[in-house]
Amino acid sequence: MSNIKAFQDYLQLEKKYSLHTVNAYVNDLMFFQEFLKNNFDHEVLEKVNYSMIRNWIVSMVDNSISNSSVNRKISSLKSFYKFLLKIKQIENSPLLKHKSLKTPKKIQIPFSEKELDNVLNHINYSEGFDGVRDKLIIDLFYTTGIRRAELISLKLQNVNAFNGTIKVLGKRNKERIIPILPIISKQINLYLSERAQLERVIDSDYFFLMLKGVKLNDSFVYRLINYYFSNVSEKVKKSPHILRHTFATHMLNNGADLNSVKELLGHSSLASTQVYTHNSLAELKKVYGNAHPRNKK
Repeated sequence: MSNIKAFQDYLQLEKKYSLHTVNAYVNDLMFFQEFLKNNFDHEVLEKVNYSMIRNWIVSMVDNSISNSSVNRKISSLKSFYKFLLKIKQIENSPLLKHKSLKTPKKIQIPFSEKELDNVLNHINYSEGFDGVRDKLIIDLFYTTGIRRAELISLKLQNVNAFNGTIKVLGKRNKERIIPILPIISKQINLYLSERAQLERVIDSDYFFLMLKGVKLNDSFVYRLINYYFSNVSEKVKKSPHILRHTFATHMLNNGADLNSVKELLGHSSLASTQVYTHNSLAELKKVYGNAHPRNKK
């Protein structure tokens, strides 16, 4: 078995990474291997030095690959060499002293409460299955902060409108139970009655389906969010992740503590959740400025 195949199995079976993530890692390794072959007539990943990797980085930058994409590919390489160290195939990682390229911080701009109100209460959704499903998808993103992959993989048996909970499968196969609001429970029951009338159901285990009875896919969900929010927002980015960001921001703005938001989002550490605090801090400054007596003198 090649070390790449062993690494692939390790990521999938031991680390429990999703197939999409595993494929991304392997593709990065194959991309690097192709570079070695074309530029050094060498394709043995176990016997490279940092100079070769540095040449690859320069080549990618010269080909207008963004610093963040370069860093991601190098991260894949780092993980591979860490694995080789673990199984004692190498003695030192060639990336031991590598420093990531600098990347500009991306500011994710959440939707406003007014934009959410417009999309949920002032748009005429089509009657029947499609319209009921689309509104529920948007509202579930906004009221739970779940990830796109979690929504797509949501199982019918893990949705409990009576108890007001859903169980989702997050990153690295970590399960978490998220409470849902009564208004969402009502929408779920309405959706299930429409779902029961579908002529054909193929992916019966999955909660959300297309009209043809198959499970949703990434591009469909992205297009759905983009379509509806294009009617109410002029923001450049309109995606499921922005809705997740909006959920966190609105929760923090309205008094939720950081640790509770962390648990709802399924983050493993507070550091991941703190990226959402810059918007709530702006709101806090506004409240602080309006309320403190010293600001009125």
